[in-house]
Amino acid sequence: MRKILTGLSIGLLVVLTACGPTEKEEVKKETPVASDTEQVEKADTKTDTKTADGVDEKELKDTLAEFPEGSPERIITTSVPLAEMLDLLDVTPVGVPTSTNPLPANFEKIDQIGSPMQPDLEVVTSLTPDLILGAESLRSTLDKSLEGMNLPTAYLPTDSFDDLKLSFKALGTYFDKTDEMDKVLNQLVSKENELVEQGKGKDLPSVLLVIGTADSFMVMNDESYVGSLVKKLGADNIATSVLKVKDRYSPINMEDVVVADPDIILVLASGDHGASEDAFKKEVESNDTWTKLSAYQNDKIEVLDYGVFGVTSIKNAEKALTDISNYFYE
Repeated sequence: MRKILTGLSIGLLVVLTACGPTEKEEVKKETPVASDTEQVEKADTKTDTKTADGVDEKELKDTLAEFPEGSPERIITTSVPLAEMLDLLDVTPVGVPTSTNPLPANFEKIDQIGSPMQPDLEVVTSLTPDLILGAESLRSTLDKSLEGMNLPTAYLPTDSFDDLKLSFKALGTYFDKTDEMDKVLNQLVSKENELVEQGKGKDLPSVLLVIGTADSFMVMNDESYVGSLVKKLGADNIATSVLKVKDRYSPINMEDVVVADPDIILVLASGDHGASEDAFKKEVESNDTWTKLSAYQNDKIEVLDYGVFGVTSIKNAEKALTDISNYFYE
């Protein structure tokens, strides 16, 4: 690896909480094969549930069901990605999380309620909220923290590129901010469609996504935020297609990686609590298996900018998607 982007310093814990999913098991059942007509009808029905911006109508309806009836005026959010969405929609909360991740400049003077996972209950109570917005990935943790407080809550997914669009549309719809919502979504979807179209007919590369922890490196599958960007653009993430990893973050098996021999390796590393760019260099130096990979030999190992890729952000989503595409469409 010789070409490298600079990584910003944010701990892995923030990444895992910001991007970590609730794993769902698929239940497989044997069913009779449908007729051609039935299959076409089902395909059409599935297609019809998608709106022009790619948001599934049923998922949107289910997400909106999270919100209480009425028009809350004193809103607390425990999520930085959701705080960013509220700012873009011109909705001002009374409380925001305390975080190393940057909050919107407009919210700098708003009361901070503490950790996204364990907010300060005294501060929360003093703000007399009529709605608390949290990330779906932290639902169980926050429910436990807020147990007995009888506060209205709504949890929105923020783990992937499509999650960001879904949650932003749900917030814009709920708060009747459709003009602000459409402006952001139209621009994002326009860029998404442009990049997807650009990749059609091209021989896209195979990709290995790596994230640095404090003492090791792990691979990321399609369920991770960066993985969702790679999948959106149509490239092959070998963690999913070849390594068959089920968890969003899984230990690296270098023997399997060598067999898969990805064209490009993208590394998400942080400088303080996680592995820095220098740490990854040392990893390569200490394990010469990396040097056997085509990506190493062809100078196709890149360290991603943590400020863009470390935490899901609808504000940065267009840049994130564009930056990833630049590695594929050279």
